[in-house]
Amino acid sequence: MDAGDRERLLHGTHHAPHSVLGAHPVPGGIAFRAFRPYARAVTVVSGGMTVGLHDDGDGFFSGLLPLREVPAYRLRVAYEATEVETEDAYRFLPTLGELDLHLIGEGRHEELWTVLGAHPTAHQGVSGTRFSVWAPNALGVRVAGSFNFWDGTGFPMRSLGSSGVWELFVPGIGEGELYKFEITRPDGSKTLRADPMARRTEVPPATSSIVTSSRYEWGDAQWLERRAEVPAHRAPLSVYEVHLPSWRPGLTYRQLAEQLPAYVADLGFTHVELMPVAEHPFGGSWGYQVTGFYAPTARLGTPDDFRYLVDALHRAGIGVIMDWVPAHFPRDEWALAEFDGRPLYEHSDPLRAAHPDWGTLEFDFGRREVRNFLVANALYWCEEFHIDGLRVDAVASILYLDYSREPGQWTPNEHGGRENLDAVAFLQEMNATVYRRVPGVVTIAEESTAWDGVTRATHHRGPSGFGGLGFGLKWNMGWMHDSLEYMSHEPVHRRYHHGEMTFSMVYAYSENYVLPISHDEVVHGKRSLVSKMPGDWWRRRADLRAYLGFMWAHPGKQLLFMGQEFAQGAEWSEAHGPDWWLLDPHYGAEADHRGVRDLVRDLNTVYRASPALWQYDTEPAGFRWVTGDAADDNVLAFLRYDADGSPLLAVSHFAPVVRHDYRIGVPDDVPAWHEALNTDAARYGGSDVTSPDTVKPEPQGWHGMPASIRLTLPPLATVWLRPA
Repeated sequence: MDAGDRERLLHGTHHAPHSVLGAHPVPGGIAFRAFRPYARAVTVVSGGMTVGLHDDGDGFFSGLLPLREVPAYRLRVAYEATEVETEDAYRFLPTLGELDLHLIGEGRHEELWTVLGAHPTAHQGVSGTRFSVWAPNALGVRVAGSFNFWDGTGFPMRSLGSSGVWELFVPGIGEGELYKFEITRPDGSKTLRADPMARRTEVPPATSSIVTSSRYEWGDAQWLERRAEVPAHRAPLSVYEVHLPSWRPGLTYRQLAEQLPAYVADLGFTHVELMPVAEHPFGGSWGYQVTGFYAPTARLGTPDDFRYLVDALHRAGIGVIMDWVPAHFPRDEWALAEFDGRPLYEHSDPLRAAHPDWGTLEFDFGRREVRNFLVANALYWCEEFHIDGLRVDAVASILYLDYSREPGQWTPNEHGGRENLDAVAFLQEMNATVYRRVPGVVTIAEESTAWDGVTRATHHRGPSGFGGLGFGLKWNMGWMHDSLEYMSHEPVHRRYHHGEMTFSMVYAYSENYVLPISHDEVVHGKRSLVSKMPGDWWRRRADLRAYLGFMWAHPGKQLLFMGQEFAQGAEWSEAHGPDWWLLDPHYGAEADHRGVRDLVRDLNTVYRASPALWQYDTEPAGFRWVTGDAADDNVLAFLRYDADGSPLLAVSHFAPVVRHDYRIGVPDDVPAWHEALNTDAARYGGSDVTSPDTVKPEPQGWHGMPASIRLTLPPLATVWLRPA
């Protein structure tokens, strides 16, 4: 062997080990070369022939056999205490084809997870695992793992041209093996890295990747066929947000599958939203600092166990939305940060790379391979795990170059603006690709600014000159902040803040909205939802019930975080999850908490049965104020309409008094109204000021309507009325 080749193989810097190792025709026959550190002897076995190779030192063995062509052969390797017979990894052709490499180079491989990473497979008739990794700056890459005692010296990978991809087929190993990539950086130093495309990982704090493949057989074909029938913004969408590790602490994916679908179905929610399930090293990040973008967290089981949970939810009629975090990643030295010795997944400009809020690194959305990594990742969760929706985290931090940055800490774009043009292109590509490939999936933006066109189609330009971002829905952070601010005031002061409850309708149709009461609102000193309300325990619960009734009637979809459905008084903690003991029949105030949960169930039941509350969520024709200016009475009343014009009347009263004979304007084409829901009902813990009888309109016009009805408004309550 050439001295240079020998030196590069020893130091892990050889880009083409297959060109020198294995069997090669040379003048005089076939040269066999093997690199087996720690071996005492290596023998070529072919048919009935066995030929010992010469020990060239440093783990190298070679021999020249007088053959005309390369035969089928194996290697018999003798170590100090054992002898193994194996295929030679360096006799195999590359496992990636030209089309795959072309698409990777172009940043357009939509099934990237099928070609990069570790895949058990049969190659040239031999079982093994093919490894491949993108590391364009590396001087060399080797595979280290449990199968070679974490010494990658004898397992150098080959570089596949300008693609930056390194590849090696290792025969004889399969599922369950642990592995990492040993990368020689441009400065000659070495780093051991988890696979960015790993589809399974060890349980943190261990950090190895695991060779895996799925054998799961899905049972949700009927669900998948049906979910694309109606777009999400025209369908009922009521979401229960869940942090899986703490919903019932200690349960695995499969144990959760026995409890979560039944619980969510009983309460009538249409979907669950799972806080990030992709692998993350620090549990206290709740999953928002991801290192394994293609691996469900191993804390709760295997990838197939997670598939089982999604399948169980689908079979219970519940959609699954997953928090997806393409904004940033942590700096852990075994993960993505300076993966191959230089900035790769992160931006090369340190000011652009460093996320100012979270001590993490932002992705370089301008690099096509990085965009490909993320777009394919969105598809991966939808296609491989049948996820029905992606709630995209921290979109504002992606969109703005000056996000949380002071002057001088950011550079304007080519037009002198603050918009991250690369990020805009990435989000448009991600949304367009997901909607093209996966019918029925919805993408949801957690975007906290007034960016124009978050839920506008990507090919429709708005006044800003940008095409829409292409999301299906957007979290309405403005509604959430304003309405919670209003509710936090004593009722006597609410008249001065009335506009906080009506302002959302000024912009309600600028985007397709979700009304989120998420984990972010009930942690870290923000208090739980019921604890945000003023007054004594009775008034807090009444306010909470009235607020939920207002929320479920307001245009937009609903999202409620776990624990809030039964008025948990304490903030959520990921260490112990919801306070389920509040629902223990032996607890004195159990009825108070059960009453709120019963209301949430009834809100969802009536909501799903009332197209007026969801069919025209995104169109002005679906809403009409009856009175939005009754500030002195703390009253809000509005009509919701379905596609056929059938109405639902919602009246919210945020004062702790009973108002008798309160006149409300109504259309004159409804002969009678009846209560569909009253948050003051005794079974919810209210004072039971209800109206079981139908209410007939009077010909007296009111609130700009041709007729009116007289109602008794319960204290701190929301009442829904439908045509009798």
